Amino acid sequence: MKCVKKVTDNLYWVGANDRTTERFESVYPIPEGVSYNAYVLIDGDKTVLFDTVDFAFCRPFLENVAAVLDGRKLDYIVVNHMEPDHAASFEFTANAYPEATIVCNAKIQTMMGQYFNTDFTERFHTVKEGDTLALNDHTLTFVMAPLVHWPEVMMTYDITSKTLFSADAFGTFGTLNGKLFNDEFDFDRDLIDHARRYYCNIVGKYGKQVQNVLKKAASIDIQRICPLHGPIWRSDLGYFIEKHDLWSSYKEEKKGIVIIYTSMYGGTQNMAEIFAAGLNDRGVTEITMYDAAKTHPSYLIADIFKYSHFAIACPTYTGEIHPLIETLLMEMKHLSVQNKTAAVMENGSWAPASGKKIRAMLDEMKNINVIDPTVTIKSTMKDAQTADMDALLDAMAASLK
Repeated sequence: MKCVKKVTDNLYWVGANDRTTERFESVYPIPEGVSYNAYVLIDGDKTVLFDTVDFAFCRPFLENVAAVLDGRKLDYIVVNHMEPDHAASFEFTANAYPEATIVCNAKIQTMMGQYFNTDFTERFHTVKEGDTLALNDHTLTFVMAPLVHWPEVMMTYDITSKTLFSADAFGTFGTLNGKLFNDEFDFDRDLIDHARRYYCNIVGKYGKQVQNVLKKAASIDIQRICPLHGPIWRSDLGYFIEKHDLWSSYKEEKKGIVIIYTSMYGGTQNMAEIFAAGLNDRGVTEITMYDAAKTHPSYLIADIFKYSHFAIACPTYTGEIHPLIETLLMEMKHLSVQNKTAAVMENGSWAPASGKKIRAMLDEMKNINVIDPTVTIKSTMKDAQTADMDALLDAMAASLK
């Protein structure tokens, strides 16, 4: 039975909502699920399918496509992105519609040979930047978007309806729940955190490439964005584009601090609590805290991108950084975290060493300003550490103001 949604009079959503997968790409928890978006355009006697869906939803997806086509043949399958959560159903779809021309770029064409056993060579219409494809009333043009977030990615722009089919760009975690458009959600309440976590962890490394695509987008009259995950944007596009400009240029959204700690027996947590309370006593209210032992790194990364400042409180573990904090720091480096102000606090019952090692890892990142001093405790915080803590708090509060 079909489950389709009308985008415009001749454009239809034919995708799927995934509430089963626990971890996106086997890495990121998605407790609110994720959507896989695909679209069918009916332009007179010409029909176009934009992308497919994860293989787990191949059957209902094909039912959706058939329902929209309603007996028509499928003329074109546009493949913007080869990642299997969008392209795994492609082979079945192409074989179900053997007359359909496959529209993609050369890198996508090469990748198809890696994933599928069917030889589609005779069916390809290979496109490059700026090429056009005339239908009836609608004309499509193609925008290459390499490393947003795979090297083969492209976007398709419908010149007639001013619709950008943006591949993984402008995507969001979370299922659609019967809705389709951004203005059907309270986006700031329900989805902006999903969107930020999606972008920062999946695309965060490729800020330069995203900036290049945003420059291209600025030269196009876009009235609608149809991403492969999350709602379609038909209003307030500038709001979401501006968020991506901030994230991809590694600028904070808010002046504030995220405090991240892990604690084996409570001493390091107490130090972090004292630090948070001391900031508040100095007039800082934009404070968020996480226990790294209970929070997946993807959430921590998202808030590090969001806020201007962060602080890490970490025990020494076998003479090294606690593994959970070390993993976070490795992710921060991998995802090009930069332009932040930081504080470091360490605990070591007999040989504190984590602080020096954390600072060394932060030094490997770009433009991370670590405020002195590093606060050091042995097992639990004592009066002897008050002066250092007060000095750190005064400097951090001044920076935040």
